Amino acid sequence: MTVTDEKSADIARLHSKYLSRGRAKIASMFGGQIEHRSAGAHIYTSVGEKYLNCAGYGVTLLGATHPDVVEAVVEQVRRHPISSRVFFDDVTPLAAQALAEVCPGDLRKVFFCGSGAEAVETGLKLARANGHTRMITTSNGYHGRTMGALSVSATRRYQEPFEPLVPKVVEIPFGDSAALREALRDAEPSCFIVEPIQGEAGVIIPDDDYLPEVSRICKENGCFLIVDEVLTGMGRTGSWWAISEQAVEPDVMLVGKGLSGGVVPVSAAVCTPTAFAPFDKDPILHASTFGGSPIQTAAVLAAIEATKAHDVVGTSRTIGERLLRALRAAAEGAAPGMVRQTRGRGLLLGVEFEDPGSSAELMLHLLDNGVLINHSVNNPHVVRFTPPAVMSEDDIQTLESAMAKSFRQLGKLSVGRR
Repeated sequence: MTVTDEKSADIARLHSKYLSRGRAKIASMFGGQIEHRSAGAHIYTSVGEKYLNCAGYGVTLLGATHPDVVEAVVEQVRRHPISSRVFFDDVTPLAAQALAEVCPGDLRKVFFCGSGAEAVETGLKLARANGHTRMITTSNGYHGRTMGALSVSATRRYQEPFEPLVPKVVEIPFGDSAALREALRDAEPSCFIVEPIQGEAGVIIPDDDYLPEVSRICKENGCFLIVDEVLTGMGRTGSWWAISEQAVEPDVMLVGKGLSGGVVPVSAAVCTPTAFAPFDKDPILHASTFGGSPIQTAAVLAAIEATKAHDVVGTSRTIGERLLRALRAAAEGAAPGMVRQTRGRGLLLGVEFEDPGSSAELMLHLLDNGVLINHSVNNPHVVRFTPPAVMSEDDIQTLESAMAKSFRQLGKLSVGRR
């Protein structure tokens, strides 16, 4: 693929000079086009190309520029985007209430932030503030790139350049509740941070009894439990939260990605009153300048209302089941032995290849067929589909067709190399 026009070439040069040369090279590999506008399930480039957006790392579950969310944000920008923090503002408490009301269990205290990693830092600091000084995480887990979040994102490639990281971190296998029990044996007060489904590891779904058992173990051992729903929450997996239908009682649940409807950066740590007590006692113990700004929380409130109004949870489940069947059928068009597994829940789907080169080739074939997807940061063998819940029937059929055609092309390419 080549850069499509002179403007794209200029943008690529500017990106390379003033931003990241590596990022510029990657974008050029995928055609180097400029994203000019987006609406619903689609992205439109500066030269008029249209793509079905199943990428974006899970942010646009409501699609792009959802009118209800955009209207709420635009009105808030015009009226009062940033508060003084001296007085109350009239939207943030409503957004906190709306978020708490859709969260499970006793999670009703909210701290708004600007990114998923910032929410992770909030959760880790709350664990420390409550006396839980040791952190337990899972192999190949992903929680962000700030220092605390990176310290519990157990992938050596990304950790080593920044060592020494935050101390007292223990890594255990994902999906292994016995390993957690062993890690807590005769240990100092600890916290455990875990994704209900590992995203960047390649859509790794644990057994149904794993998280309920984790919750029981944490309760029995006084372990502070942080569940990272930044990717999986807000209906992405066909439930409001991946833990919604399980007996899981976290002290803190982390929310992000789709929380603002894909319009402004926002995340949150939603906590039990007991876990939040240190921040209740001292409100300046932890803070975020832009966290909880009216522009953010107007988006949150509108996104939650839109999620309810359009039954995004049910739609994610229904469309996701259909797409998983289609993805598995499409994968049969690849060469024998090329695909290890297709898996997913709701609108979080993954394909694992034997050869990581095949995952990159599939991304290119899908791009040629009008569909954007993402790779998995911690597992180059896996590509991920995170489509929006606002796809029309035509969009779904387009995606199914593109899947089938791209896998056939990949299979023919593989045969041709033999």
